[in-house]
Amino acid sequence: MDISEMLIYGVGLLAQLLFSARILIQWVSSEKAGKVLSPTSFWTTSLIASILLMAYGALRNDLVIIGGQFISYFIYLRNIKLKHMWDDLAAPVRWGAILFPFLALIWLLWSDKYSFSYIMEHSKISGALIAWGGAGQLIFTLRFVYQWYYAERLQESVIPNGFWVISLVGSLMIMSYAVMRIDPVLFLGQIFGVVAYSRNFILGQREQAAQQPSTSN
Repeated sequence: MDISEMLIYGVGLLAQLLFSARILIQWVSSEKAGKVLSPTSFWTTSLIASILLMAYGALRNDLVIIGGQFISYFIYLRNIKLKHMWDDLAAPVRWGAILFPFLALIWLLWSDKYSFSYIMEHSKISGALIAWGGAGQLIFTLRFVYQWYYAERLQESVIPNGFWVISLVGSLMIMSYAVMRIDPVLFLGQIFGVVAYSRNFILGQREQAAQQPSTSN
């Protein structure tokens, strides 16, 4: 492995470390509170990690990774807005955050080296594997679409219990894709998440049970 490959993997590992850190922070906060929480740091860390992972995906010529981040990126931004942090950021930071995915997409499509046609022509991934990985990323992304819908209904940044169920399904699919793709970055990034998603689901179930009125015969 040459230096350039080490740097590429370094970017990916840093992104996955940040994704794991956001889950750890959220998990610890929820354990202390005894219920599922949606801390602001979860969303800000998610945003930074998403930027790094999209860069990693571009450097790896992996459309699955890039596509999996595009939608969730803007949901991170929306939750930061719901947390009333967006307006506190400097205008250049806000505009940079909004424009980054579009600039990355333009670079991907029109770059001489990493154009869309180049990726499809030189990809070492089979069509079936791309489909499987893409399905996993789609499910993984839908968890944030579900969370977004739920948060908009309440006009509050919250994480519903269904989020963790969808996360588990998507995570297991991505882990299997990573094994077949021989991508240690993706695989390691999902291991910790599976444990945290399962624990958050249990906490959410307990919270729902506690909120239901007890009945006596």
